[in-house]
Amino acid sequence: MVVRSLRSFLTQVTRLPASGENVRRVSNFGFRISIFEFRISIFGSSRRRGIVQLALLALLFSACFEYSRAAEPIRRERDAPATAGETPALPPAEGNVYVVLWFDTEDYILPQSDDAAKRVAEILSRQGVRATFKVVGEKGRTLERRGRRDVIEALAQHEIGYHSNTHSQHPTVAEYESKLDWEEGVEEFTRRERPGFEDLRRIFGKAPTCYGQPGSSWAPQVFPALKTWGVRVYLDDALQVGLEGKPFWYGGLLNIFQIKAGSDLHPNSDWSNLDQAKANFKATYAQLSQSGGVVSIYFHPCEFIHREFWDAVNFAKGANPPREAWQRPPMKSPQEIERDFSYLEGLVRYMKSFPRVRFITASEALGVMPDKAQGHRFSAKELGEIAGQVTSEVSFQVRPDYALSASEQFELLNDFVARAVRKQAVGPLVLRGTPYGPALASSELADNVKVGWSQFSRTVLDVAGFLEKNGQIPNVVWLGSTPVPPESYLVALAQTTRALLSGGALPDSMTLRPAHLAAASYVADDSPRLWDWIIFPEGFDAPQLMALAKLQAWTLKPAMLAVGSRR
Repeated sequence: MVVRSLRSFLTQVTRLPASGENVRRVSNFGFRISIFEFRISIFGSSRRRGIVQLALLALLFSACFEYSRAAEPIRRERDAPATAGETPALPPAEGNVYVVLWFDTEDYILPQSDDAAKRVAEILSRQGVRATFKVVGEKGRTLERRGRRDVIEALAQHEIGYHSNTHSQHPTVAEYESKLDWEEGVEEFTRRERPGFEDLRRIFGKAPTCYGQPGSSWAPQVFPALKTWGVRVYLDDALQVGLEGKPFWYGGLLNIFQIKAGSDLHPNSDWSNLDQAKANFKATYAQLSQSGGVVSIYFHPCEFIHREFWDAVNFAKGANPPREAWQRPPMKSPQEIERDFSYLEGLVRYMKSFPRVRFITASEALGVMPDKAQGHRFSAKELGEIAGQVTSEVSFQVRPDYALSASEQFELLNDFVARAVRKQAVGPLVLRGTPYGPALASSELADNVKVGWSQFSRTVLDVAGFLEKNGQIPNVVWLGSTPVPPESYLVALAQTTRALLSGGALPDSMTLRPAHLAAASYVADDSPRLWDWIIFPEGFDAPQLMALAKLQAWTLKPAMLAVGSRR
């Protein structure tokens, strides 16, 4: 009887995932059982059989213990939160619809918002869904001061992102960046925001994997700072920059930003539109599942329980009261709170019911939409094709397996021509980064500029040195004493590349013609609608920020789904 029980148990064990460790343990179980079966067969007396039965029973308990150990790594692997830079492989399926679900976890005034964040995290964990919780630095410190390890541990089952240090206390990010240039803005963002980032790393035991601005307090200078911190994803929503409602690369980061799919899944004022949200998702799924796509949807844990946002009560229209004067926002009724959590739970359960839906976190998005241009070995043939697509309307290029921003084209082609000028062997070129756009705008050429080959070749070497040192497109390119905008220079580089690859004689002179950065059209012009967040002082605008943002369109390109992620 005991042997039969063990045999049944072994059958269950063999249903474990076939990892090497589990196979070893299952083999050990079978070996032990076989030995005991043999010993039972040679014992003659019932007394001896009884002793062996007891020994087998002890083995059964031992096997149960080993089974639990065998299963535990599977549970840990499934539940363990991703760390910064993780790009875990996802099961390929044709037309996968990737849902990025994220929560701006920010209210550090209303204590009940702590429990709301915990409840959201636990709802998702029970459904086997991992989301991204973008936490404000002061929120993390508040949880720590309140002794809410339970909330911290619940959130840590998911991925942690960063949502600025104090969110709505003035000056907010866009406010202090609006008066700074490129380099000053990068340094000031680090000075003000890095402490909160490091606090979250300490509190949660892992570094945040993404960043998103508070409200619409967006600024382009944050991108270089974030990259030096190890952050590779910008996850949020606003109107400053977008690329046809789909994910894109900008500032060297993957941007899940201004995404059209998912924008119609938010609750209305009384959270009564769940059926409509489900219908909207069904339509989105039908469209995206043809070839794959990304849905982005966000909530605030605090919005499930309060009637007015915590920061609107305290920091609206530029107000900045001291801590002792902060007011708690009014709460919803218990019935309303249950209704709101039911909306989230029902929507997530409905999205999960579709066969090609995959919930992913910010870091997992890097595996779904990798930048395959980085590290790619560009052949002479590819460089010729890239040069052939450069026009006076400077913008990104989309190729079968990767995309190239304008700044990446600039670096590749300048490197190619520089090697030819130095008479170096020109093997495959490797792209190892995305140069940032210029720090200052330059005027477009009004007329053609003609320059001798000798001067142009010396300029190519000068630009190569600038790129190597600064990792940035120069504000202007100097042809001796003549400055020209980098757009016109890129077009001339492309012409030179084609001439070198054709094997013909180099021209005695080069003519640089007017050109402009067409990719800048994907960046919004400064207008009040960009800054309609209730927290901003009345009349706030930021034309300097948006001028810098347009210059960084040199780094813009689509984020392409990996082939295995589309199929």
